[in-house]
Amino acid sequence: MRIEIEKHGSKPDMYRSMCLSLNQLIDERGDTVANLANASALINMYLDDISWVGFYLMKDGGLTLGPFQGKVAVTRIEIGDGVCGTAAAGMRTVRVDDVHTCDNHITCDIASSSEIVVPMIKEGDLVGVLDIDSPLPARFDEEDERGLEDAVSVLIRLCPLR
Repeated sequence: MRIEIEKHGSKPDMYRSMCLSLNQLIDERGDTVANLANASALINMYLDDISWVGFYLMKDGGLTLGPFQGKVAVTRIEIGDGVCGTAAAGMRTVRVDDVHTCDNHITCDIASSSEIVVPMIKEGDLVGVLDIDSPLPARFDEEDERGLEDAVSVLIRLCPLR
């Protein structure tokens, strides 16, 4: 499958293009891990100035590392721990402009400066989170938050997550 990456125009335009690409990429009958692996690669291709993008999936009451692009990562995060666990506990998106000032940040890459985590909620249940790190402080804004929440909505609708 060939996916055209459209990064020109405004940030909302880029996120619309990314969501259209996700719609083409995700195989509704396909394997969850394969779909999320492709989704993390696609998001990595679309977003500039990021160092890590991937998924943590709910398993045995906590978050377990799923498909990702970037350096090695923590394999298990308890609900409430770190930015991922905080987003999972509150079932809401969490943006951190400076992870070095975040009391419960879990450091995988010392070069990370900012982070955004979007919960993946299907039929009222948390099934995982999308986690993205950047070496730039305050890399993520409200437009990123909306765009990434839209991308997660595409994944929730199309990907066989449970």
